[in-house]
Amino acid sequence: MEATVLLVDDDRAVREGLARLLRSAGWNSRAFASAQEFIHELPFTGVGCLVLDVSMPGMSGPELQDWLLSHHCEMPIIFLSARCDVPMSVAAMKHGAIDVLEKPADDVVLLEAISNAVERHRQELDRRGNRLGVEQRLATLTARERQVLAQVSLGRLNKQIAFDLGIAEKTVKVHRGRAMTKMGVRSAAALVHLFE
Repeated sequence: MEATVLLVDDDRAVREGLARLLRSAGWNSRAFASAQEFIHELPFTGVGCLVLDVSMPGMSGPELQDWLLSHHCEMPIIFLSARCDVPMSVAAMKHGAIDVLEKPADDVVLLEAISNAVERHRQELDRRGNRLGVEQRLATLTARERQVLAQVSLGRLNKQIAFDLGIAEKTVKVHRGRAMTKMGVRSAAALVHLFE
């Protein structure tokens, strides 16, 4: 999946300069003149990151970051600021910003920060996709199959599970087999790894 760098800066020259830099480095980009303009284009469903000016008229960069967090939009953010101060930088990082760079940012440093942010976003989306897949497969299990799998994931033997659940060992084997097939795993180790 190709990534997109989203630029939010009220300075047109900065937006255009960053867009040129990103194109020259092979990145797709979309530019917005304000936080409100960016919000109007949401939701963003791809892989990417947000390069965000700190000081803008209307909603500031940190205010946009807070808005995104409150709306569960967890896109990685790199802040750009003409006046980088420690309290603002610390607050931005505590709220999940990847980096805070002073304008004009060094091209190599900025491109490296973008690359790291995009890779982090890609990994997070992969984790969410995997988690969703596991949750969907778990939803196909019967209550008894869930009970058996819970015991299997703890390393319990079929006869121990049968005793605990008050059912025949043969019945445990049937439920275990069906549940493992539905979950797409062949071993207890693979099941534990999937749940992790």
